[in-house]
Amino acid sequence: MHIVDVVTSPGLTGFYTDDQGAIKAGAKRDGFIYSGSPVTPGFTSIRQPGQSLSVQLVLSDGQVAYGDCATVQYAGVGGREGPLEADRAARVIQEEVVPWLRGSSLDSFRDLCQRLQGLPLAVQYGVSQAILDAMARSRGLAMCEVVAQEWGLSPQWKMIPILTQSGDDRYLQVDKMILKQVAVLPHGLFNSLDKIGPDGEGLLEYIEWLSARIQKIGAQGYGPVIQVDVYGLLGSLFDGDEGKLVDYLGELAAAASPYGLRVESPVDVGGRDEQIETLARLRRRLKERNVPVGIVADEWCNTLEDIEDFAAAGAVDMIQIKTPDLGSLDKSIEAVLACHRHGVDAYLGGTCNETDRSARICAHIALATQPALVMAKPGMGVDEGLSIVYNEMARTLALLAYKSGR
Repeated sequence: MHIVDVVTSPGLTGFYTDDQGAIKAGAKRDGFIYSGSPVTPGFTSIRQPGQSLSVQLVLSDGQVAYGDCATVQYAGVGGREGPLEADRAARVIQEEVVPWLRGSSLDSFRDLCQRLQGLPLAVQYGVSQAILDAMARSRGLAMCEVVAQEWGLSPQWKMIPILTQSGDDRYLQVDKMILKQVAVLPHGLFNSLDKIGPDGEGLLEYIEWLSARIQKIGAQGYGPVIQVDVYGLLGSLFDGDEGKLVDYLGELAAAASPYGLRVESPVDVGGRDEQIETLARLRRRLKERNVPVGIVADEWCNTLEDIEDFAAAGAVDMIQIKTPDLGSLDKSIEAVLACHRHGVDAYLGGTCNETDRSARICAHIALATQPALVMAKPGMGVDEGLSIVYNEMARTLALLAYKSGR
């Protein structure tokens, strides 16, 4: 079987792209938008609708495979590409992908992914999704089976724990998460010092409330992990004083008890190597003090090389693999496997600013590679992203069990 043609169409993502630089600098909310001017290249406003580009591959037997190009919510910062412009991405595909992809045989997913290198990451992301779907259709397999086959994996075919995001509605949304017994919650979107509080009391009070809320309305035996993203702001809060930061993280851990706590990007020192060094030192100090807080890498950990280096340095307990930032899906697969090799938990994440299609395909990557955690996406509404990712895994696992005679 081979690819006959490529069809693209612009679309919408499940959320928005936000100028993190302007938000961190104090941009004020005005309803759902932010007032003020953007500061990050590629933005025309601080919050703008996310764009996607659907890539459909017409196959020689008449089937159609597809995937979606997208970029992360906080594009253009921390070493990331700027927001996706669908028209520009379509031109890149027409000029630089269609000439060789049209007529290509569906022999090797990995080989075709290699031909995407050097293109914009959002383009790599969407086209590689479509190629994986095409491979699965040509072989009569689920997409996760294609990944396992090409990488020589023997997964246990089990459900992967899911993290859900609350967005700014971090109280009401938590009730949804607890009722549906999600494994990890709530992310929280603590992306400004106003939300954390001048002395950190806002975040501390929130985690105290969250722990109490889980105990009040959670089902018997439900014990999630609390994970919050603070976008590097704790470093600013304590002016780089790591001793005070360790003390504060200890307070957060006590507030979260009896549940485990992970903090994503506690500091952002403005560069990749400095970030690795700082997080590794912070992690050592936490262990020396027996502070039970897991550190999650996000900022400055974007590429496969970054992930390898963060993991090899023992800088963190978990690494978020932001799938659009890695480009072609073979890189996300390799990133999870690199975390496994170095004994670091892999979090197959991404962004609320994706589509239902990219979320479903990432669920297959998770089933095949078995990370510790996968993100519910797209959107910030909890129910929608959770149902998309959970149901895709559940359907696939049921089909795999049927095929194996179980």
